[in-house]
Formats: sequence, structure tokens, C-alpha cells
Amino acid sequence: MTGLLHPARSRRVGIVLLTGIGDVVHGLPLARDLKDQDPTREVVWVAEAAPAEVVRNHPAVDRVVVFDKKAGVAGARRLHDAFRSRPCDLTLNLMRYIKGAVASLLTGAPVRIGLPPSKTRDGASLFSTLSLSEGPWQHTQDLFLRFREPLGIPTSAPVGWDITFTPEERTEAAAFFTRVRAVAGGPIVGLVLATANRHKDWPAARYPALARALIEHFGATVLLVGGPSEREREAADAIRSAGVPVVDALGNSVRRMMTRVAGVDLLISPDTGPLHIAHALNTPVVGLFGHTNPWRVGPWRRDHDLVVDRYTDPGEAPDASRYDPRDGRMERITVADVTAAAARALGGRR
Repeated sequence: MTGLLHPARSRRVGIVLLTGIGDVVHGLPLARDLKDQDPTREVVWVAEAAPAEVVRNHPAVDRVVVFDKKAGVAGARRLHDAFRSRPCDLTLNLMRYIKGAVASLLTGAPVRIGLPPSKTRDGASLFSTLSLSEGPWQHTQDLFLRFREPLGIPTSAPVGWDITFTPEERTEAAAFFTRVRAVAGGPIVGLVLATANRHKDWPAARYPALARALIEHFGATVLLVGGPSEREREAADAIRSAGVPVVDALGNSVRRMMTRVAGVDLLISPDTGPLHIAHALNTPVVGLFGHTNPWRVGPWRRDHDLVVDRYTDPGEAPDASRYDPRDGRMERITVADVTAAAARALGGRR
């Protein structure tokens, strides 16, 4: 299957990666690969509304098409209409589930390359005209980079995420952090308080003690980073009720969240989108893992010394092929564990 992408037959290439934010981050290097291979090629990305914000302004993505899955048949019809006059020549479907397979079909591409059948569900691989070869589970980034083979791109090619902010976004973020640093003598540490899956959350009751420890040990200014979900707000309220001073940057703008992740000195996060955005932006990140495997979905090839890993048992070798979730493990992470990882990241500075 090596080198299927012939420039004369692939003027428009689609990438279907609908959700979540972390997965979309892992897909970004493929957009760069496609554009580096042929700068005149049109690269089109299909995503749901919130993850689509990660892709906006990316230098290698020419068009972002938002798929409203919740709209049902009407959403599928709108996606079909978006490609009716300009179908793709080839589409990469990076999704496991049937919704990604349907979206790839609606791009109109006669060639649709998907994940290995064993890595898909609900018959999604049946919609692919070609599938990657089988193999064990591996880090999500490594799995996605396997699409380089049918694209004819060397596996040793540089990997870049190229998250790009507009001048207006950079100006707003600079003004925000100027205000924060005007009253902060130490590092700015971002805290991500919840995920889309409560099993991946660190106990909310521990965040007040962590925020206090960051202030007392490192002279940190604590910045709350993330969205407006109920669990995030409950954790933020718990911190404030404990009398711990924090800067609240929670909100419903994905792009604003990304600029906050870019501007902090350190991010502390469970397994959720901001963690992977931090990695792509080269922001140091302490990852909190217990429910999911950090060697499969954690920071890729960097910051492993900052990962608090309660997924892997003592004496057990790190194994990216393990896919199964482990319930009840996030509760094993203590405030002292997280503070120690923060100290490694910050070098004990105050």
C-alpha cells in the first residue's frame, strides 16, 4: 500500500477526524505532510464544531467543514452538499466509529483510507476502500503517523503540529498575560479541572489543596483553564470556597482556551484536550493518568518524567498496546504526587 497518493490524482485530499480535541491535535501533522508533499494541493478537514476550532488558521488546511452530527439526517445532507460540487479525490478517515466512516463517504472521495479493521467498531472499516495493516495498539500519534505509508511520506519526516494564532488572538493573549503577570511574581500554572469522561477526572475535592500548594511552594499564580461544564465549575467553586486565590479563565471558547495554554509556564491536566494542545505548543505539562494509559494517549515522546501514572502498576512495564480503561485509579493520585511533578517541571523555583 506504499505511495498510493499520486499528485496528479490527488488535488483535493480530505481528513476526517471529527472529535475529540486531543485526537484532532494528533491528526495535525498529517495536514502538514500533505501540504509539504504538494503545496498546491487543497487539504480539507471535516470535524465537529468544537474540535474544528483547533484546525482553524492552520497553515496547511485550506478549508474546514463542520459536521453537525447531532442534526442527524439534516447534518449529513449539509455535509454532502459541502462536497457535492468539490468532492475529494482521496480521504483519510482517522476515526474508529461509524460516524467517521459515513463522513468519509460523504466527502465523495473514490479512495478512502482508514484505520486497521481491528481498530474500528460497528463495521466502520467496510466504508474504507483501503485500510492500514494490522498491528498492536500504539500511541495515538504513532497510529496516525502510519497514514504516511500510503501517502508515500517517509516515516522519518519531521512531525509538526503548527497550531497558529491570528494577530488578534496574539494581541488579546498578550494583554491578558500582561495583566496577570503584573500582580504575579512567580510562574503561572494552569489547572484543568475536568474531562468529558468523569472516570478520567482527578477528584475535585483535591484541587483546593493543590492550588494552595502551588502558591505556597512555588509562589505560583494559579490559572483555571478549560470549559464551562458543570464539573469544571463545581471544582472552581470548591477552590474559591477554600479561600485559595485563583484567576478564572474558564469559558466556552476553544480558541481562547488554546491561547491560555500557550501562555502558562506549566499546565496540570488529566487526559483531555488541553493536555495535548500544551504538548503541541511545547508548554510543559504534568499529566494525571489512572483511567487511561499514558503510554498510549499521554504526551508523545516528551514530558514522561512529568506524568503521574497510576494506570501502570508498580513493576509493570509501560505498554502502549494496552487499551483497556482502569476504573478507580485517578483516586490513587495524591496532592503530593502532583506537587512533586510540578517541582520537577518548575525546577523548584519560587
